[in-house]
Amino acid sequence: MHLLPLPTLPSRLSARAVEVAPGVLLSAAVAAVATVIGHAVPVVGAALPAVVIGVAIALIRRPSGRLGAGVSYSGKFLLQLAVVLLGAQLSLAAVARVGAESFPVMITSLVVCLVGAVVLGRVLGVERRLTTLIGVGTGICGASAIAAVSPVIAASGAEIAYAVSTIFLFNVLAVVLFPLLGHALGLDSHAFGLLAGTAVNDTSSVVAAASVFSTAALGFAVVVKLVRTLMIIPVSITLSVIESRRDASGQRLTARRVLGLVPWFLIGFLVVVAVNSLGAIPPDIRDGLVAASSFLIATALAAIGMSTDVQALRRSGWRPLLLGGILWILVTVTTLATMGVTGNLVH
Repeated sequence: MHLLPLPTLPSRLSARAVEVAPGVLLSAAVAAVATVIGHAVPVVGAALPAVVIGVAIALIRRPSGRLGAGVSYSGKFLLQLAVVLLGAQLSLAAVARVGAESFPVMITSLVVCLVGAVVLGRVLGVERRLTTLIGVGTGICGASAIAAVSPVIAASGAEIAYAVSTIFLFNVLAVVLFPLLGHALGLDSHAFGLLAGTAVNDTSSVVAAASVFSTAALGFAVVVKLVRTLMIIPVSITLSVIESRRDASGQRLTARRVLGLVPWFLIGFLVVVAVNSLGAIPPDIRDGLVAASSFLIATALAAIGMSTDVQALRRSGWRPLLLGGILWILVTVTTLATMGVTGNLVH
């Protein structure tokens, strides 16, 4: 492997920054507008408006030339950096405490969702990468999981945009229907927090659904949701191995090769979680990192929207949406059933 001379690194970084700056600024401007919309309508969040505005720009004219380089950079590197910063929301102590109680429910619903995605995706004829994105988005944590997995499987902008939009639709339905379901089933705040944290995806929708149900349900629901985010790691590593075997035509996977498949941003995610667990991140800085992560996700999704092949979205048709709906119902039913078996329906 040929390494470029270290003394030239500053000049190369400076040249790269100048190259990508216009597209990054455009993506950030769209993200800023999306963030304002998200604050005005919290249940919407910033992710979906960022994608929608980006796609609208792509319909008029997809960025190219000087803008294209920065848009591409935003949709890849900034997306991965956002995943790293997500770790600032977690600590190992919180993971251990909440994980011990919620793990059986979370892992059962995740396995059922991922297996269901593979089977139903084939039955419905949904493209493999889009099936994966909808599956992990529904089973893990919405746009954050899609953001983490998309570079691992080399998903296209159209696939990412469709998956984010599909997950958002059922998150909105969950905000309306889950509190009604919780009251109908007689769930207490703790049980509803486990249900919402497991079966609702994006954080904004978890907060909205739990807040509608009761103030007491909110804290536990959010922690369950954040612990659920950790499932990104084993799923991403597994997908890396699968993609490697597919591309390598059955080459034997050694331990070194498996370690080499672990994306750098997932390692970074774990490092940030570990540092936060040691109390080395002051609360103000932690809040800033969480806010930065949300803005970077919006920036990346805006860039992905602007890079979207709209014709490819149209060709996807209604089948991916049906897949997302079935998986959403499957995760909800599985979560409630597992809560019943483990005695978590009543706390």
